Amino acid sequence: MSAAFHVPAIDIAPYIAGGTDAERAQVARQFDEAARTVGFMQILGHGIPLEAWARLGRASDRFFELPLDVKKQYRAPAGINRGYSPPKSERLSLSLGVEKAERMNDFFEAFNLGATAADYPHVEVDPAMYSENIWPAESDTFQDDVELWMSHATSVAKVMMEIFADALRLPAGYFDSYTDHSLDVLRMNNYALPEGERVELDGDLIGMGEHTDFGIVTLLWADDVKGLQVLDADGGWNDVSPLPGALLVNLGDLTARWTNERWKSTLHRVKPPVIDGRIKRRRSAAFFFDGNVDAVITTLPGCVAEGETELYGPITIGEHIEAKLQGSRGLVNNTSDTAREAERVLASRQ
Repeated sequence: MSAAFHVPAIDIAPYIAGGTDAERAQVARQFDEAARTVGFMQILGHGIPLEAWARLGRASDRFFELPLDVKKQYRAPAGINRGYSPPKSERLSLSLGVEKAERMNDFFEAFNLGATAADYPHVEVDPAMYSENIWPAESDTFQDDVELWMSHATSVAKVMMEIFADALRLPAGYFDSYTDHSLDVLRMNNYALPEGERVELDGDLIGMGEHTDFGIVTLLWADDVKGLQVLDADGGWNDVSPLPGALLVNLGDLTARWTNERWKSTLHRVKPPVIDGRIKRRRSAAFFFDGNVDAVITTLPGCVAEGETELYGPITIGEHIEAKLQGSRGLVNNTSDTAREAERVLASRQ
């Protein structure tokens, strides 16, 4: 762990509440600095009301407190990124092309929801990628609570794309054609060992394995229980907890590709939430703003300096996401453009 490691806080209110050009330019400069150095930031002034935070927590609690056999009824068919994922059914390190020698799957459970084909009547999309959501019948407020959060998160993600354009000195609205039918996914996570159970960690137990996020930008709702760790430039893991009311925001692989790694898609993981040898329940919900599946990602203008080379070739968002999901959920080692990411994982283990 580095004593100098810091996740900067950025107040984006000038983009939300009509700030001046100078105020918005200052936010864009702060964002660019954080994107270059950390890849994570804490976003304040986002405008999401406290009610939406509380209602998402309620939805998470009510679902994950159900008996395991009930939750398993909400598993989606293979290849559909919706519904319930039981503990130890995924290995996120495989999305990077890294095999764990001990083959210990990640010890978390999750529930996935996302944008559907019906959300984008103006364009024809693949119904398998934009699947219908699965709504648990045991809670009559779950759908309303989750959809409220997703609506607010989508609005903030679109503001983040405005900041992207300004920080990269691109024209206003530059990213609209990449995101007007974005493959958005909300993943609600629960670290599912029984509350209070005493455990002995043997070095193999992991809450969520080291990984980068797949898409453009991730907005994270999290409680204040420690567990999230971010890899620094020196190969050390650092605990990260959000400030009160802050969204943790990090950049995904597609953004790293777009910017020729000028901006970082940073490796992170979740260690088992164990306090004084006892399990502490931890919850989070990650909103992945991934872009249009048919959009082609190539290096952005101005992101390759003289004498530099492009690190990645063109790829559609759908192709990239599919390869990543085949690793984490299909448990098939991803060999598509992951060499640079895999090297960072292996270096961190040393």
